[in-house]
Amino acid sequence: MKRSISSKITRAGLLGAVIATTAACGGGSANEDVAYVARDVETLYAEAARRLDTGNTQVAAALFDEVERQHPYSPWARRAQLMSAFSYYIARDYNKSISNAQRFLSIHPGNKDAPYAYYLIALCYYEQISDVNRDQSITEQAQTALREVNRRFPQTEYAADARLKLDLVADHLAGKEMEIGRFYQRSGRWLAAQLRFRNVVDDFQTTSHTPEALYRLTESSLALGIRDEAVKYTAVLGANYPGTEWYEKAFELVGEHASDVTPS
Repeated sequence: MKRSISSKITRAGLLGAVIATTAACGGGSANEDVAYVARDVETLYAEAARRLDTGNTQVAAALFDEVERQHPYSPWARRAQLMSAFSYYIARDYNKSISNAQRFLSIHPGNKDAPYAYYLIALCYYEQISDVNRDQSITEQAQTALREVNRRFPQTEYAADARLKLDLVADHLAGKEMEIGRFYQRSGRWLAAQLRFRNVVDDFQTTSHTPEALYRLTESSLALGIRDEAVKYTAVLGANYPGTEWYEKAFELVGEHASDVTPS
């Protein structure tokens, strides 16, 4: 998944730290320059920020962790927790990013930067979404996390971006249902196929997959001998998606196999 939609929001969530980074997940070993050396908090934090700004994201994350470890009760420690989560996110170490953001929320649930922490967790799941031919459990986790951002902070810019991403997630999940349904059709498992296509129409009706799902329901209904259902689905297609290739194909199919059925 691309980061273009959320790049500005991501930068905006960087607390009071002014780090205008566009660095990719740069190199640098997490063990580099992170061995325990007692340093004052400002110096340690500044070095972590410098590493992040130059693309050494893993080192930056480890140094932000070190800020918290060496100075756990300073105001910098709270900021460093979230900056560490952000650094891991930029490095695409999503598990560590999620873990650190969740820990931040468990310690500072009412903090002013809590919305960003929730949003960062959602981004980590969202950017791991795979193609429709693979297991979609991570997609469902992304959907849950994005909904949580929207539910808790509906008036924020994070929620606005979450709502955009939720539309894309829904389209992705609908695509998976379609892929499975078409497989069942090819295998002659018409009833199982119908259940998948109905899921798309019932649960993802605003997605781009709905017209094809209605056509596939027409096909499977005819295959199952339920001609009145086929006519009904074609009528719904005509009412909502007139002029589409799916309606034209459904109309032709019904004309061949159920022309004597009157729509109810």
